Amino acid sequence: MWQKDVAEYFKTCDRCQNANKSTGKGLGNMIKIQEPSRPWEIFHMDWLTGLPPGGDRSYNSCLVIVDRFSKTPIFLPCHKEHTAMDTALLICNRVISWTGIFTNLNSDRDPKFTSALWTNLHQLFGTRLSFSTAYYPQTDGLAERMIQNLEDMVKLELAYKTSIHASTNQTPAIVEKGWNPKLTQDTLGKELIEIHPTAASLKGMLEKA
Repeated sequence: MWQKDVAEYFKTCDRCQNANKSTGKGLGNMIKIQEPSRPWEIFHMDWLTGLPPGGDRSYNSCLVIVDRFSKTPIFLPCHKEHTAMDTALLICNRVISWTGIFTNLNSDRDPKFTSALWTNLHQLFGTRLSFSTAYYPQTDGLAERMIQNLEDMVKLELAYKTSIHASTNQTPAIVEKGWNPKLTQDTLGKELIEIHPTAASLKGMLEKA
C-alpha cells in the first residue's frame, strides 16, 4: 500500500489511535514580562566572550547592555576573568553614572550575577535582578539578539573598510592607514607543504561558504 493509504488507515483504526495518545504535559500559558515606562528603567545584560585580545589592555570580552524601552545598546570592553566586583564597578562607573538607578536588571545565571555581592547591591539600591530561564528567549533574548547583531557589525565594518569607495577609488583602510588588512580569502589559495587535517577541513568549509 502507498504511504498515504497507510496514514489514512491509521486515522480510522481504534487500536492505533488509542496507542497514539499524547503522554506529555500540555503547553502552559505565556507569561508577559514586565514592560518599562521610561528609558533605562529595565535593561538586559549578557556577555560576548571568546574575542581575540584587543586594545592597550588586551580586552577579550564585551559586556552587552540593552535598554528594554528604547533598545539602545551599550558595549563595554572587559576581560573574561572579571570578577563580580569588577563587573559591579564597571556598571556603576559606565552605566549607572549615565542612566541613573534602574528598576530591574535581566541577566542569565552567570556566577558573577548570582553571587552574594550582587544580591546585597540590589538590596542596597532597592532594585530587582531577574534571571532568564533556559529555552525562553523572551526573558533575556534582547541582549542575546544584540550580541548577534554586534557580531554582524564587526563583519560589515571590515567589509566596508576593505571595499573600494566610489569617490576616492580606494578602500577606506588604504586611505586611512596605507594598507588593507589581510582577509581570509587572501590565504585560501595558498597550498602548504604540510597541513593539519583539521586545518584542511576548515579551509574546505571556508571555500564553500
